[in-house]
Amino acid sequence: MMVDDIPADRHSAVLQSKRNATKYQILVEIAERQPAVSQQEIADTIGVTSQAVSNYLQELVDDDYVDKRGRGRYEVTKEGVDWLISETDALEAFASHVSEEIIGRVDVETAIATGAIEEGERVSLTMRDGYLHATPGEVGDATAVAVTDASADEDVGLTDFEGVVDYELGTVTVVSVPTVQNGGSGQVATDIVAEHADAHDLVATAGIEAVAVAHRADHSPDIQFGTVDAVREAAQKGLDVLLLTVADRLSAHTDTLREHNVTYEVVDGQRERAR
Repeated sequence: MMVDDIPADRHSAVLQSKRNATKYQILVEIAERQPAVSQQEIADTIGVTSQAVSNYLQELVDDDYVDKRGRGRYEVTKEGVDWLISETDALEAFASHVSEEIIGRVDVETAIATGAIEEGERVSLTMRDGYLHATPGEVGDATAVAVTDASADEDVGLTDFEGVVDYELGTVTVVSVPTVQNGGSGQVATDIVAEHADAHDLVATAGIEAVAVAHRADHSPDIQFGTVDAVREAAQKGLDVLLLTVADRLSAHTDTLREHNVTYEVVDGQRERAR
């Protein structure tokens, strides 16, 4: 993309010539070092010769962007500051344009192919088992274009997304497990835990007492570490999660779930057993 291709309010003289870019860099260095300015230090910093810095300094003085106060003493004028601000604003606008409107168009995401897909083919998108799936053909509300070939069950790169992948967020059921000082896993009804586990896609455990509960309920945890973020992410991708957590870790999980608007229910294992 050429600079001329961007909107007029995003044009920057700094981007249009090496000379302007160098003057911008030197003016920034003067503003940082003034009033005592070492031409050699500026030259070393921006990668030009000391003579080149001297020549540019004279141009900046002629442009009224810099005042020369004596040998080796320079100060940026109000006009110089205004030019720096305007060029910096233009650079920021250009960077934002590139980031949001250009790079965003070429972002590549990954999905699991449900069938043979050829590069350049438009595919339909669905969320299943917590993963984005791509199906050959434009048959759904959400589509994308493949940027790689793929066979069924292989990863495929996607870009040029259209529409929104429609799926329901998962929910989290939280069973609070007492610490070992308060009775630990023995205070939790394993039959109730097993019943909940069978109704969920994943079982997560936070803390050794919670792992013991899962084992006693004859279930192997799917998630054992980093559960604060892992449980939240799994639910956001449509999976229902049973979280067994030691009581002193409960708030860390529920705070994160609440912050990300994930639906959850807290079950007290001891009270549940008494019913």
